Amino acid sequence: MNSKIYVILVAGGMGKRLDNATPKQFHLVGGRPLVMHTFDAFSSFYGKAQFLLVLPEMEIGRWKHLCVDYNFSVQHQIVEGGPTRYHSVKNALAQVEEKSLVFVHDAVRPLVSNETITECLRVAGIYGSAIPVIPVTNSLRRVENGISRSVERDKFRMVQTPQVFRSEILKKAYLQGYRSDFTDEASVVENSGQPLHLVDGNVENIKVTHPGDLGYVETVLASRQED
Repeated sequence: MNSKIYVILVAGGMGKRLDNATPKQFHLVGGRPLVMHTFDAFSSFYGKAQFLLVLPEMEIGRWKHLCVDYNFSVQHQIVEGGPTRYHSVKNALAQVEEKSLVFVHDAVRPLVSNETITECLRVAGIYGSAIPVIPVTNSLRRVENGISRSVERDKFRMVQTPQVFRSEILKKAYLQGYRSDFTDEASVVENSGQPLHLVDGNVENIKVTHPGDLGYVETVLASRQED
């Protein structure tokens, strides 16, 4: 793989479902801010990839102080986020060179496995895109006009990150104007007419949203250190 690699970590959320004072990417897990563990998940790329951390403008100063407080020395560039994920990623793409591979990953998914990252890199290098997914295990019902109907869960997948693309595919897709149904990079690329290639994700790779998620992350990280 000779292409330059970018890792965009999107940390635009304010974490209001955890508490209003601390954005979820900065909550302490194992004695360190959550987002630092997410950097750790990509440690095999240190020195090989350009890291772009997207933050709300009002949180950039706090992050710089945290880097000093926790002696965080991983080289990265800070990008100011926008009003939506779409705008935040678009801001980061302005820093991405052509003919590269671009990972876009939720900064609050620190449990992505090395196997998932490696497979995403491999598939995107061949086909131009790689979207990690896992099977749906719960029963599903579709609600429409007040009426619910069961659906076949085998036909559905839960989407994770990192979502990986060749830069020319992703940059072209983001020339489209914003739409409210652009919930992730895959939806933007799909709307541009490009096919998507799915890979197996890992079930531990949750997006931290609720307070209980922090305890789960801490438990999994501790168990990995023991292995």
